[in-house]
Amino acid sequence: MSIQITIRGVPEEVRDQLKVRAASRGQSMQEYLRGELERMVAKPTLDEWLRKVRLRKQASTNLVTTENILQARDADRK
Repeated sequence: MSIQITIRGVPEEVRDQLKVRAASRGQSMQEYLRGELERMVAKPTLDEWLRKVRLRKQASTNLVTTENILQARDADRK
């Protein structure tokens, strides 16, 4: 079931630019905006992405310390 969304207070310049972008794709503004909204929700937000990265990092048992990195660097120099 589809839902209607109304956005009030959109500046004319923004509306006009959206209309131009939709027309350049051969779409109505409604089609264009629906596609953009679907594209937006298909990707995680930055906060969601960072949370997942942090969870993966916490779950990882492979911990490399600064000392390990410096030792490996120094060993390569010899």
